[in-house]
Amino acid sequence: MEEIQSQSDNYRSSSSSASSPASRVPSSNFFYLRKPGSLRQPISFEDSPEWEDTDADVRVEEGGDSINAATAPVSPSLSKLNSGSLPSPPMPEGTAVTRKTAGASVVWKDLAVTIKGKRKYSDKVVKSSNGYALPGTMTVIMGPAKSGKSTLLRAIAGRLHPSAKMYGEVFINGAKTRLLYGSYGFVDRETTLIGSLTVREYLYYSALLQLPGFFCQKKSVVEEAIQAMSLGDYANKLIGGHCYMKGLARGERRRVSIARELVMRPRILFIDEPLYHLDSVSALLMMVTLKKLASTGCTLIFTIYQSSTEVFGLFDRICLLSNGNTLFFGETLACLQHFSNAGFPCPIMQSPSDHFLRAINTDFDRIIAMCKNWQDDNGDFSSVNMDTAVAIRTLEATYKSSADAAAVETMMLRLTEKEGPLLKSKGKASNATRIAVLTWRSLLIMSREWKYYWIRLILYMILTLCIGTVFSGLGHSLSSVVKRVAAIFVFVSFTSLLSIAGVPALLKEVKIYASEESNQHSGALVFLFGQLLSSIPFLFLISISSSLVFYFLIGLRDGFSLLMYFVLNFFMCLFVNEGLLLAVTSLWQNIFWSILTLVTIHVVMMLSAGYLRIRNELPRPMWKYPLSYIAFHTYSIQGLLENEYLGTNFAVGQVRTISGFQALHSAYDISQSSNSKWENLLVLFLMAIGYRILVFVLLHFHVRKNVSLHRIWQCRKSTT
Repeated sequence: MEEIQSQSDNYRSSSSSASSPASRVPSSNFFYLRKPGSLRQPISFEDSPEWEDTDADVRVEEGGDSINAATAPVSPSLSKLNSGSLPSPPMPEGTAVTRKTAGASVVWKDLAVTIKGKRKYSDKVVKSSNGYALPGTMTVIMGPAKSGKSTLLRAIAGRLHPSAKMYGEVFINGAKTRLLYGSYGFVDRETTLIGSLTVREYLYYSALLQLPGFFCQKKSVVEEAIQAMSLGDYANKLIGGHCYMKGLARGERRRVSIARELVMRPRILFIDEPLYHLDSVSALLMMVTLKKLASTGCTLIFTIYQSSTEVFGLFDRICLLSNGNTLFFGETLACLQHFSNAGFPCPIMQSPSDHFLRAINTDFDRIIAMCKNWQDDNGDFSSVNMDTAVAIRTLEATYKSSADAAAVETMMLRLTEKEGPLLKSKGKASNATRIAVLTWRSLLIMSREWKYYWIRLILYMILTLCIGTVFSGLGHSLSSVVKRVAAIFVFVSFTSLLSIAGVPALLKEVKIYASEESNQHSGALVFLFGQLLSSIPFLFLISISSSLVFYFLIGLRDGFSLLMYFVLNFFMCLFVNEGLLLAVTSLWQNIFWSILTLVTIHVVMMLSAGYLRIRNELPRPMWKYPLSYIAFHTYSIQGLLENEYLGTNFAVGQVRTISGFQALHSAYDISQSSNSKWENLLVLFLMAIGYRILVFVLLHFHVRKNVSLHRIWQCRKSTT
């Protein structure tokens, strides 16, 4: 304690030039004080909804679409804090504010989170946190990097990974219960948006995926979300833009990701880093928009790393964390007084959030150590001449013994002593509706995005023209058999290899699925069917165009049925290959490793397909069993050759003829059965189904696990 006192006195003396004793209490010249005409009067501890209380009358109307809150007397602690400053204007007595959304109170009590290590639960990233959030307010969880902000937010929302263990209690409207689907919204730090859709289209499809009911009823919800997030000027603009039009900036993209959750009209909205990668202007616009959203009655809880003075003034309550410890919870202005009481008054020309983070961020210790002998014209390099660890202990000890902590305990008791109205699930769209919506949305995206199938169509046509011209004019003699087999092998193998060009588009689809699945907007089966149905028209377009060019340039046998089988066989080949691409992409979720794996698989399949060496002559271990039977090239090439040569005869000399099977026997191993080509087609179909089942398993388990592990990694990054 003597160390703390001495260093605290040292800080007071060093900062006296920047902050006099009188200036430790916020003055009327501070930007972060709320002025008349601000978006909302600061909410005191007595302003919270108590279900039977004379000071705060909260009445939820039937239908749950609005909430009326009568005014309450100003908090004594806040009145004391605001002495000498410009007071917030009181609301006329008896007036009621009608809000479009009935929010909900949230209380977390003794909340602690540990993340499972290799041996036991050892990494305690949040330590006994207490706090609450009220309807119509913005509660911010602030702290430096690695402080536990995101972990605490996810713990309150009930979205922790199974490897993380939570202790403590969370109350919603006074009841210890989990948040149900539709009653809350959660916006991740990074959300994958669909750049080829306009803002209105993206939100409309999101509404169709989330909400039950008729399509026409969801247009009004989308328009409300657009207006709520101030996106009216961008509603018809492509999110990602195109070659002639620039897409949305980061600020607008972030607001679109929040608007996606607003289509459910949630009572509580959790946002992880709403100002992530935003400049000062975009950050201020974002927070003003969120403040306007909070004024409708929604309960907002979000994390933030740092903010400007103007943004800081919009917060209602702040939960200040450092290394998982709660250093303060209470009203924004009271936090300034708390730092002043602990011996760290905010200098008059410094942003409050900068001052808070400067005092509790241990990373500054390394900077001070590097620059301890450096002096500038204004004196010391550091404005805080105290070890950060000592400052954290001082602030924590001061808060635990302060009236603010006691007021928080009192308010938490009032909010949890009696249960209020329970939040109910609003229902989901049916799986059939979701499949139809995803199919139509994917068709629209694929038609607009050249990376999906248009680039592959162009590449296939160029490759087919090259192969066709190289092998043109073969004729139908016995000597052309080997060359025709080579042409078909090259056609099937190289077109399959070129399909790797679609990996970036498939990887983006998997990321979109992971983003939507995390909020229960989609599912593995829904995504699989939607992607399957939407890809069929494009695969058929590629197969029929490439097949026609190749078929007539090479000069294969005339006959409509033979041509249709060729098209169908090649379509099934592409269909199987598409499943393989999707499976590998879902497995790695990384473009480099996906392409490397696919190239390796295709090369191995080409080697074991039976052309470079007849399948019966391949080494039995590995190459014949099982590789030659796993390679879809084998069945596609074999079916095409059987379609071309079974039932044909070739003249040998003037009196002797041999069958197509005999002519082909030395070049490729095929069956003599007339039904064998259909059996090969059936094998391709079963392989396509098998790959889709594998994709379903990967989406349902591996992708979900990877997304959760990514969140845990983010939590570790922000807490340890």
